[in-house]
Amino acid sequence: MRFAHLNELALLCAQEDVSIGELMLAEQAKESGRTPEAEFATMLEYYSVMKDAVHRGLTQNTTSRSGLTGLDAQRVAAYNEQAVPSLGIAGDAMAYALAVSEVNASMGRIIATPTAGSCGIIPGVFVSCQERFGWTDEKMTYGLFAAGAIGYVIANNSFVSGAEGGCQAEVGSAIGMAAGALAELRGGNAAQAVHAVGLALKNSLGLICDPVGGLVEIPCIVRNGFGAVTALAAADMALAGVRSVIPSDEVIQVMLEVGSSMPEKHRETAGGGLAQTPTGKDIMHRLGRTRKKAENT
Repeated sequence: MRFAHLNELALLCAQEDVSIGELMLAEQAKESGRTPEAEFATMLEYYSVMKDAVHRGLTQNTTSRSGLTGLDAQRVAAYNEQAVPSLGIAGDAMAYALAVSEVNASMGRIIATPTAGSCGIIPGVFVSCQERFGWTDEKMTYGLFAAGAIGYVIANNSFVSGAEGGCQAEVGSAIGMAAGALAELRGGNAAQAVHAVGLALKNSLGLICDPVGGLVEIPCIVRNGFGAVTALAAADMALAGVRSVIPSDEVIQVMLEVGSSMPEKHRETAGGGLAQTPTGKDIMHRLGRTRKKAENT
């Protein structure tokens, strides 16, 4: 890739008069040795999987094997259909993000964006906005390339793994990717998209990874729902002219610093946070008994 940081990415786009999505498509083709058409077709298929996961989460039984989660996306979607109050596009994004995350928890097919634990945010934002604005799948595919470029920079300068840097690395990265890509999809330039990333990441700094029972369910799924709404807000702020006073590349470095200093118990070990509350411990105990019972039968 010809860029290692977001400021370099924005500069290249300005110099070549291309979008982030267009630049990333070209760079990906060069790196893989495949044609741009082949790379685009692959990404288009990924988007199809995302949309299918949204549909499955809204129409099928997504109760997880643990029995802890499932069907919340359908509850939110039903609430959104009520005349008053109406959450609008934010409500749809929230429901769709929950839907994909619940499909993941119930062993369905999803696309990791950038991880399975944060798989609902980009689909939630993208599908809800596509429905609202009437965008084509091809346009959304360029949006995925834009999100991929942002994720590439974050992954190579910080981390996207909860085990390494807490939930700020998983959900936070996904929020930044969705926000930057959405800013571009809605007509913003690369500089505005980069500001959207910084605004989104700053709102996620310090978020710990504390999965109850070690499962990607509680609180992971609801964090995807909230994350989709945050991405919408960050994109709107950037398009309105709000700037990330701390440059986005510096925010990424802060995420690295915060994650590196985060206690191990707050990095996907289920050794702290919500996982170690009285209720969290009780859930872990019950899950342990269920597993032992299953092993003995």
